[in-house]
Amino acid sequence: MKNLITSSKNILGGTPVFSGTRVPFQALIDYLEAGDSIEVFLDDFPTVSREQVIATLERAKEHLLNTQLSA
Repeated sequence: MKNLITSSKNILGGTPVFSGTRVPFQALIDYLEAGDSIEVFLDDFPTVSREQVIATLERAKEHLLNTQLSA
């Protein structure tokens, strides 16, 4: 899954969204910050797959860990 998140000025004014959807990535972060589970997020946004969510979180984790190692 190469492009997990996309951004286009034609979709929500360039807000980063899950590829193939109009669901902002920020929505996932907001749900998790509020203490909601991934299941609740997926129930509310059925166009996003569990695989997309997990892969996106894994990529974010890798990025954070790589940033910490190089700091």
